[in-house]
Parts: sequence; C-alpha cells; structure tokens
Amino acid sequence: MGGQKNLENEPFEAGEGEPLEAGEDTKSLQEQVEEQKAKPVLFGTFEGVFVPNLLTILGVIMYLREGWVVGNAGLLGAWLIILLSFAITTCTGLSLSSITTNIRIGAGGAFSIISQSLGLEVGGSIGIPLYLSQALAVSMYIFGIRAGWRWFFPEHPALYIDLAAFILLFVIAYISARLAFRIQYFILVVIVASLVSVFWTGFGDSMQGSVQLWGSFPGSPETGFVGIGFWEVFAVYFPAATGIMAGANMSGELKTPRKSIPLGTLSVIGISLCIYLALAYWFALSATPEELVSNYTIIFEKAAFGPIVVAGLLGATFSSALNSIVGAPRILQALGEHGILPKSEWFSQKTDRGEPRNAILFTGTIVLGAIMLRNLNSVAPLITMFFLITYSMINVVVFIEQNLKLVSFRPLFKIPLSVSFLGAAGSLFAMFIINPGFSLLAVVVVLLIHNYLLRKHLKAPFGDVRSGLFVTVAEWAAKKTNSLTSSSERTWKANLLVPVEDPRELMGTFDFLRDITYPKGSVKLLGLAGNTDKENLLSQLPSISEGFQEEGVFSSWTIIDTAEFEENLVVGMEALTGSFFRPSILFLRLPENRDRDEEIREIIRKASMYRMGVLLFSKHPQAGLGRQNLINLWIENRGLDWDISMELGNMDLALLIAYKLKSNWKASLSFMTFAPTAIQAQAAENFLQSLAELARIPNVKMQVLRENPIKSSKLPFASLHIFSLDPNPDLDLARHLMEKAGSSCIFALDSGEENALA
Repeated sequence: MGGQKNLENEPFEAGEGEPLEAGEDTKSLQEQVEEQKAKPVLFGTFEGVFVPNLLTILGVIMYLREGWVVGNAGLLGAWLIILLSFAITTCTGLSLSSITTNIRIGAGGAFSIISQSLGLEVGGSIGIPLYLSQALAVSMYIFGIRAGWRWFFPEHPALYIDLAAFILLFVIAYISARLAFRIQYFILVVIVASLVSVFWTGFGDSMQGSVQLWGSFPGSPETGFVGIGFWEVFAVYFPAATGIMAGANMSGELKTPRKSIPLGTLSVIGISLCIYLALAYWFALSATPEELVSNYTIIFEKAAFGPIVVAGLLGATFSSALNSIVGAPRILQALGEHGILPKSEWFSQKTDRGEPRNAILFTGTIVLGAIMLRNLNSVAPLITMFFLITYSMINVVVFIEQNLKLVSFRPLFKIPLSVSFLGAAGSLFAMFIINPGFSLLAVVVVLLIHNYLLRKHLKAPFGDVRSGLFVTVAEWAAKKTNSLTSSSERTWKANLLVPVEDPRELMGTFDFLRDITYPKGSVKLLGLAGNTDKENLLSQLPSISEGFQEEGVFSSWTIIDTAEFEENLVVGMEALTGSFFRPSILFLRLPENRDRDEEIREIIRKASMYRMGVLLFSKHPQAGLGRQNLINLWIENRGLDWDISMELGNMDLALLIAYKLKSNWKASLSFMTFAPTAIQAQAAENFLQSLAELARIPNVKMQVLRENPIKSSKLPFASLHIFSLDPNPDLDLARHLMEKAGSSCIFALDSGEENALA
C-alpha cells in the first residue's frame, strides 16, 4: 500500500531521523522489552495521589471515634470540630498545591519542598523526624489491624497477628509501589462498600427521631465520664483530617507532580470533608449521645451489615500502614541523596525501576523493632507533632515566598497571603492544643537536628530563597536606619577595605586582618588590576575571601581595572561611599621605598575627605608581629591640656583597634605617652587612667616617658606599636618609628564616625 513502508528494507532509526551506520548491531526485540521494563514506573493523579490520600484520611478515627465526638459535642459541635480541622488541612493543601506548581519538586515530598525554599538544613531538620514518624506510624497502624482482626478472631495471639501484618506489608512494599497501589484499589472498594452499608440504614426505620445539636461533653469510659472540654475533643478528632502528605511523599515517582499533587490533594480534602460531615449527621440520628460516648464500635452495630464495616476498618488501617511503609523509604532515599544522613550513599541507592530497596530494608528494621516494643502509646503524640510541624513549615515556606515577592515565585496556582498564614498558625495552634509538652519536645528535636546539619555544611544542587529572605530583612533594616538620626558611634565595627595588587602580600597579613575584624567586622577585598595580572587576582581573591568566611569574618571581593594604583583605589572608595554597608576603614601597607609616597598621601587625604578611617600598617621585615603578646598604644602629648572629654581628637580609631587586638590576641596593653615635666607627667598619668576607665578597657598598664619617642634612640619593646596618623602624614617619620621600635607599627587616622568612649 502506498502509505506503508517495507520494514524489511528499512534500517532501524538510531535517533532523530538518523539511520544506523552499516555494520552496527540493532537491538533485538527482547533487549527493547528488557530496556522498557527497566524504566522507573511513574504514577498518575488517581493512583499516585488521590487514592493514597483518601485512604489515609478515611481511617481509624472515622470508624471508631467520630461517633464519640458527636456524642460529646452534639451535631453542631461535631460539625464545628470537623470544619475547623479541615480548615487547617485545606489551607495546608492550598499552600502545598501553590508551591508545587512553582518548583520542580524532587523526591521526598515535603522534604523537597522545604529544602528548595529554606535550604537543606531546614528541609533535613523536618525530613528526618517526618521519616521517623512515618516509619513508627506503620507500627501504630499494625496494632490497629490487630484490633480489627481480633474482632473476628479474638483467640488469635496478638504478636502473631502483628508479625503477619508486618511481613505482608513489607513484602508488598519491597516488591514495588505499583503492587501496593493495585492492592489499594481493592481496599478502596471495601471502604466504599462499608460506607454504603452505613448510610443504607438511613433509608430504614432505625434512625432516631431527635438530634442533640450541642452536647454536654460527658467525656469517655476510660475517665469515668468526669467531663471533657471542647478542645480536648478537637484534639482527639484532628488527626483524622491529616493524611494529605501520602501522595506528596511519592513526588519523585509521579508523572506530573505539578499537576497531580494539587488536583489529587484538593479533591481528596473536599470529598473526605463531605463524608465526615454526612457521617456525623448519621451518628446523631442513629444513636443517643449516651450510646455514642460509651460504645466505640457502635458503627458496626448500627450499619446495615456490620462485618463489611469491620472489613472497611481493617482495610483503612492496612492502607494507611501501606502508604506509610511505601512513602517513608522515599523520604529516607531523598535524605540520603542529598548527603544528610550517615551512610547516605547506601540509603540513596535505587533499582532500575526506581525502588529504594535499601531504604525499604532499613525502614522495615525500624518498624519491626517498634512492633517488638509492644506499646507505642507514649510516643504516639510525638508522631502527630512531627506531622503538624511539617504542615506548618509548608505554610511558612509559601508565606515567606509570597512576602518576598521574588520574580522566581510565580506559581500557576495562586492563593491569598492569608491562606498560608492561617495554615501555619492553625497547625501550630493544633499542636499545642493536642499536647503542649510533646509540641515543645518536637520543636527541640527539630532545632537540634538543624544545628547538627548546619555543622555538616551541606551543598544543595539547587538554589533557595534564604538569601532573598535575609536581603529583604536587610533592606527593611536599611530603610529603618535611614529614617533614624544618623549616628554610628554605638554600632561601630571594623569594616575594612583592603586594596590588593599581589595576593601573596595579602596572605602575609591574613591573620592580622582577621584579628582586627573578628567577630563582627568585615573585610572587603578590592583587587587592583591596573599594574598586575588580572587572571591571578580572579583566581585567588575568591578563595582568600572564603578563607575569611571560614574564620568567622564576613568577606567579599571585587576587582577594578584602571591604569594607576591611586586612580584604582580612589575609584573603589568613591564607588563604595554611597553603599549602605560601606567599608569604614581603609587598610594600607606602608611601602618599603618612597616611590609611591605621594600616591599614598593623596589616597589618605581622599579617604579623610570621604570620612573613611585609615590604618597604615608598617610590618617589620624581621620581627613581623612577634609573639602577639604585648601592644603599646601611643597617646600624643597634650601640653598643658590633659583634661579628658568625649572628644578625644584623632585617637578613637587607634584606641578601638588596640582593644580589638588585645581581646583577640589575649595580649597585654600599655598606654604610652610622654611629658617633659613632673607636673605634666602627673596630669598625663591621670589622663591615661581616666581614659582606660571611660573606654572600659581592663588591665591596662600606664607608662609616661620624659622623652619624646620621635627623638629617643629606642622605643620600649612591644609586639605592635599603635600611633595616631596625621591626615597629611610624614611617611618617612613612620618608617623611622618602625626602625626605632624594632617591631611592626600601625598608624590610625579617625574617620569621625567612631567614638571609643561611646
């Protein structure tokens, strides 16, 4: 026929219209089939999200506790509890849907969502407890299966029932998630049949004539009906409204998670809400309040066919356990994939079909261990708390993204700001209503894990919005600061601008710069490429800057490429003058020869004009910084005026740097000055003592010399001498003082923005 090809004469295609070369082997049909089998199985909306979520929400509480809720609260009270619970879940579902349509969600569900927004540390601190909660929940569900099974067969030993249920669940999960989802179709049919059996009685004569609209809250049989509060009943019911993460946990194995998670999650919330509201009305009509609060299994007795309802309870419990034992290893595998756990490489492994077998084995071990403990009642509330923290963090992520207004946050499914806020607030409220003690414990556990992960310095393969969050806070603070009276005396920090031509010279002063700025100062490296190798600067400045960061000092770098040293540096100062977080001190090295003296003097004059302090460092070629155990701070002779005031003159920066180095070196500090007469000497000593007291510098030694240090043959020994620097400095005098000292010197010029006595 004209439209058909003769396949016997056509080569198989190797790619986009490219025939195989002569002599190439073509794949056999069996190889193609095997290759197809090896592809990971991906799930759609119905089987991957809708069914797991629905079967998790329609669980034990629906069968065994909703009647008790109606008996205590009455019909209107029960409806109010249901609506409040689902309001929190709906807000979380909307936030989950919104963020899912904005990111390429990876494996791990909530872990992936939180990590991509707030970083791996926050995601891991939520993901680890969430995984453990999912794993321990399997054991809880197995205990529930045992209770339902023994309704039929009360003589069967409890341990054997638990172990049989575990083995069945583990084998199904180990074989494949697809098998688990296929079994859930059968469970769904059983649960639907049980609901039909329940509501069928509404067409008969067994319904009560009157309905109690608001209950008297008598309590429960276990407490002897001593009474109970509205919020305590809410705490019992609320876990029924959770369960929307079952589908999100499979995010790495969904065909289109961006579509499936919102559609499947929101439709399940709507359907399950209608079922719970209708079932509350059925309970109110089917039995008296006394029957409802005293008989947890009344739904079996009032249904048209009790055994099918018990089968529904068994199916709901089994499906919840199955969802958890399938979902939990996916979270564990995702945690391992990002290096969060010890032995992460082992946990992260998957089969060709996408099954995290190692994670399943480990999860099975945890579940089996929990089963052998025989009683998890003591940790059951903690499991609920971790789920609620996860819900809260999802809402917080969306709330932060909405407030940052970054262009990267443009979800296809938009929600109002109030939804994410109410979801986060509601989740936290539910936590502390249910169990304040376990809520605090859960928060502490999350914070401890977060602190541990921070020390691991995790590297994420994706960006997050943390920097945007901090920038937004910084912008707000900057605007707020600009609206206040400008004064930096109380907030002064050593923020250095360090010009760099040769990175080797910079490394020679690395420790000294760190000691001047640590812990709250900063170092801005300004690469000057006019007369040096620009490629060398580009290759070394980032690593040196990172070195300061590792030492606890904030650092950044940039490069300016103009012809001359002075022009380079002045351009850099001018460019940075208008920035909010601008450097406050220019750090210069005193050149050994006089070739650049005029340039240095002009740069110092320009720095003074731009109200930038100057530190001129003269490093002794032999002594360096010695043992860093003694600092001499030189105070200029004040003639007859030794009265101290808040205005010290050009002495503040020198005094502040002396204090910083004294603290970081743990060195001795001496205040040095000279006074030619005995009267001046006494006044000078009083001045130095008052200066140390007002500057709040303890353990300072005072020394008043009779001879001017400039004229003396030798200065008292110190690892470092600190002098004041004139705005129009004599650089030969600076060299002369270094030679006399026999050690390194630093000369400080105030900017006018600092005050050592503030």
